[in-house]
Amino acid sequence: MNRSRTPRRPRILYLSFYFPPSRASGVYRARATANYLAANGWEVTAFASPLSFLHRVIGSVDEQLAETVDPAIRVERPRISHFAWERDLRAYGRFRGLSPILARNLYNFGLKKFFPEHYLSWAVASVRKALRMHARRRFDVVLATGNPFASFAAAWLIHKATGVPFVVDYRDAWTLNMFTEEPGYEPGHPAWKWERRILRDAAASVFVNQPLRAWYAERYPDSADRMMVVPNGWDPDLLTQLEQEEPATTADRTRPLRFTFLGTMNATQPVEQLADAFQLARRHPDLADAELNIHGHLGYFKQSKGELIDRLGLTQGEAGHSLPDTGIHYRGPVSKTEVGRVYQESDVLVFLAGGARYVTSGKIFEYMASGHPIVSVHAPGIAAQDVLAGYPLWFNPESLDVNDIAEAMIAAGKAARDMSPEQRAQARAHAATFTREAVTAPLEARLRSMVRQKIAAGRIGS
Repeated sequence: MNRSRTPRRPRILYLSFYFPPSRASGVYRARATANYLAANGWEVTAFASPLSFLHRVIGSVDEQLAETVDPAIRVERPRISHFAWERDLRAYGRFRGLSPILARNLYNFGLKKFFPEHYLSWAVASVRKALRMHARRRFDVVLATGNPFASFAAAWLIHKATGVPFVVDYRDAWTLNMFTEEPGYEPGHPAWKWERRILRDAAASVFVNQPLRAWYAERYPDSADRMMVVPNGWDPDLLTQLEQEEPATTADRTRPLRFTFLGTMNATQPVEQLADAFQLARRHPDLADAELNIHGHLGYFKQSKGELIDRLGLTQGEAGHSLPDTGIHYRGPVSKTEVGRVYQESDVLVFLAGGARYVTSGKIFEYMASGHPIVSVHAPGIAAQDVLAGYPLWFNPESLDVNDIAEAMIAAGKAARDMSPEQRAQARAHAATFTREAVTAPLEARLRSMVRQKIAAGRIGS
């Protein structure tokens, strides 16, 4: 008698160092990818950074974001050496304490000889753990996201040891400096050798925009047919607080306009131009009492905050950071689960970005989902403009001249005052094409086809 068998769920190992409760900018793509795979029938195991690294080295976490990870996802946290980040002499081991120079030389030798990244120890620990788990229950495919790019090396080593196909997701560029548009390493650097072998053997490689894919396709033409674009997107489940009715500014034209930057501000962004342009825009009577509220983190590490406070022209105090006559206020970090509220209370969103044509920024998709006017503050020609081009409430000064930015701010403020429900609906309709589900579906289909091909070839057991 024939008995039908229910096909088992495909098993994927997801190497994602920055995974919730990390607050790194790439964590949202990682969270969404893992959740999407789990929701579409995959058995997902994620390898992430140790919590001690997030607390001691990075210095901040978002516990509420961690609560949004699908409970079916198994999260493992291979160990990592804190050697490169440890500044407390009391935490040094005996060998490093007695022979600090020798210890440093041996550490640097490992980076040069094996893999040129401080996350090497995590990659090694990940490979060991993956092989043990694979021996018990086989993985069907490995997906690695970078940075750190040690995750790519780990995926390659797992593939070499097991034959399991792997995919690399370039959440960021590795050997390209996206801010200078020049190679990120000198000729002969080990990173080039590693990237060449990884792309040669990867079943697919994924990039966040077409310019970045084109840069890599030109340098690795033999791998170009396996390269695909999966843009960032926005997460409807994290933006449930977004207002669906008439904009607040239309209902109350008497209160000051609220300009908002939400995200992580960093040293590569044109921070001074933002601050100066806003001061110039406030000379216009319509914006005389306007506010620029900065929500999020200032830099990725604890020591970054002071420099950015100074660049914004703010004063530091226990109750927050502001200078009353500028209208600029730093409001502090916001949990990812609360960003919808920030958008709901805003009138105009400021898209601040560093870099040039290879930069998209994941935040722009959320901005569009809000349906608010968006003012660009970045160099012309960045990849994000390809996404914004169809957004009807985009105000693009097309330069970093503070006069041009100020004029765009004034126009965006007027649009916020005059906006109709129909205009907001049109803006959100454009954003709807970039939900995480819409942009991740092609990647899931590609991964599933790899599993089917391996099963058909009889190389994966059950």
